[in-house]
Parts: sequence; structure tokens; C-alpha cells
Amino acid sequence: MANQNSPLRSIFAPVRALFVSDASAGVLLILVAAAAMLAANSPLAGEYRQLFYGDLAWTPIAKLDDLHLWINDGLMAIFFFVVGLEVKRELISGQLADPMKRRLPVLAAAAGMFAPAAVYMLVSGGGQYTSGWAIPAATDIAFAMGVLGLLGNRVPASLRLFLLTVAIVDDIGAVMVIALFYTPTIKLVWLVASVVVVGLMVGLNKMRVSVLWPYLLMAVVLWYCVLNTGVHATIAGVVAALTIPMQRRDGNSMLEKLEHSLAPWSAYLVVPVFGFANAGVSLQGLGIEALLDPLPYAIAAGLVVGKQVGIFSAVWIAVKTGFAQKPDHATWMEIYGVSVLCGIGFTMSLFIGGLAFPGNPLLVDEAKIGILTGSAISAILGYIVLRLTTTHPEEDCDDQGNQPSEA
Repeated sequence: MANQNSPLRSIFAPVRALFVSDASAGVLLILVAAAAMLAANSPLAGEYRQLFYGDLAWTPIAKLDDLHLWINDGLMAIFFFVVGLEVKRELISGQLADPMKRRLPVLAAAAGMFAPAAVYMLVSGGGQYTSGWAIPAATDIAFAMGVLGLLGNRVPASLRLFLLTVAIVDDIGAVMVIALFYTPTIKLVWLVASVVVVGLMVGLNKMRVSVLWPYLLMAVVLWYCVLNTGVHATIAGVVAALTIPMQRRDGNSMLEKLEHSLAPWSAYLVVPVFGFANAGVSLQGLGIEALLDPLPYAIAAGLVVGKQVGIFSAVWIAVKTGFAQKPDHATWMEIYGVSVLCGIGFTMSLFIGGLAFPGNPLLVDEAKIGILTGSAISAILGYIVLRLTTTHPEEDCDDQGNQPSEA
């Protein structure tokens, strides 16, 4: 009988982890990003660009006249809707509901947004690059949790929860940044219409309406109204999610059940489609001068340096001053490794990058290079740090949890 603790078992452990843990969604994003880069730099580059940026023969909404706009302004509203559901659940019944438990991740997330923005501005020098300050401030939940998934149960559960909570708070900050800083003009009539729709949805909640279809129907109406306000349409997804009741009249879960139903679609369809449509950068059209511009370096530095410095220093100061408690059973090196992983900024960073430089495809492509480079470095470095510094409980027992017998 084969030895359950043979070297082959250890070698293939990361492969098994792809299919039994958080890793699958993150690995899918890696594959999608690679596929997009290959498509954009292959003989199919013309077809790739035409697919997403070519004018549609027919569209029900004139503003969305190509597939790329439908994905970024329409399909991604589902992603933001799931984010909103997750945020509400965490605020009411999750880790963010306890003031003591939310201290550390909220502080870490705030520092993890401020420090990358500061590093970005320092490296880029501002000027025409100023509007990209928020690009390295976001953390990709699926990607970062995917890397942790590759490590199996090496990482303490408290650190997994810490990373997830930081990423959720990070998403809240990113949504606020998009709403406040990437909205050039607002059309008052449509804004008023949006407020009225939100008021009706809140009214449904107050009346304890327990069926989903009125909320979902009005969420679509809200999305259309917000699309025409000038505020990015995906914000409607977050706002609509916050009006969904936590429970039905019979006491059964409503919000959490909806979140669990939509989360796989978001992780395995919406985000990969978005990634494939946005991660493709044609290096042929950039030239060596563009690759040496400050923008890619500033974004990569913000993700790799700013994130880890901001988050780790915030955690260290909070723990040493007694403001918050260190995650249970976690060493400082493990906390550092997770801080590095927070520099993976794939989805939200790509999204903000497209908003930061409207009408300038060269800068958008440069931003993508910085995002992909910084995210890849953070993923690899974070994985190495955690792989070398965490314990190895899965190697101490067999698949049934029994201690191995001595020879």
C-alpha cells in the first residue's frame, strides 16, 4: 500500500488545493489574465479588440454601444451587488458587527488604502498621472483568498478571516472612492429619480416584504437611473444590496441565501469575463518608452510596497498600543505574509484604472501593466513568505486526520 505521507503526496498537495479550497476562483483569474494577454498579443489581437470594442449592431441603451461597456457598466453591477450583500451581512451579523473585532481590519484597510496612494503619488510625480492615485488602493478578494487556498490549512483561520475582512472594508472604501472622485458630472434629474427608487426599496424593507422579485426589479430600474446620472452605474449594485432584508417574515435567511446563490456566478462568471475583457494589453503598440513611463512603476510600487507597509505597520502599532488584539495563533511573519497578499489588486484596480484615464487608452494600458505586474509580485512574494513561515499541519497527519506511525 502506498505511503500516505510520501514525497509525491507533498508535491501534489498544492494541485489538490486548487479543487478543494478558496484557490479555484483565484486560479481562474490567473488563467483568465494570462489568456487575455495572449489574445491581445497574438494573431487574434484584432478579433479580441473587435469583440469588446467594436460597435454593436443593436443595443437597447445608446450609452452602452460596445460589449466592453456592457461588461464594465452592466455585468459588473452584479459583482458590486454581491459586494453590497456581503458588506451588509458583515456589518449586521459578521465580524464588522463587533466594535472590538472590527477595529483591526478597519484600521488595516484604511492604512492599506492611504499608503499605496501615497507611494503612487511619490513615484509617479503627479501631473497627468494624479487621477490614478486610487488604482493601487484596492485588494482583490478572490485572488488573495485563492493564494491562501493554495497553502491549504497552513495559515491560521484567524488570518484568513482577517484578510477577508480587510478586503471587504477595502471594497467599501473603493466604492466610496469611485462615487466621490470618479464622477465628473451629475445629472440632477436622474439623481432625484435614483433617490426615489432607493426610497421605494427602503420602504419595501420597512414593510417587511419578503419576496425577492420587487427588490430585483427595482434594482434594475435603479441601475438604469444611476447609469444616466453620471455616477458609475455599478454603484447602484451596492446601494440596492443594502436594501435587501436580512430575514424573511418567517425568520428564514433572505440576504444570506441570495448572497450564496449569486456569489458563485460572480466569482466564476462575472469577474472572469471582466478580467478577460480588461486584462488584455497589446505590448506591440506601447513601445519601450511607454513601458518605462512612471505610471506602471507607480502602480506596481503602490501595490507591492505601499500595501504591505501600510497594513503591517497599522497592525503592529494597533497591537503594541493595545488598540486591538493580534489575530489568534498568528505570528508576525504570517501577518506580514498576509499583508503582502493584500497587494493583489486585480479586479477593482483594473476597474478604477479604466475610470482614472478616460479617453486615454495608452495610459489605461500602462495602468494595466502596472496592476498585473504588482499583483503578480505580491501573489508570488506573499505565497513564498507564508509557505516558509507557517506550520505544516497537513503533513503531520494522513487524510483521515490520524498521526503517521513510526517506521
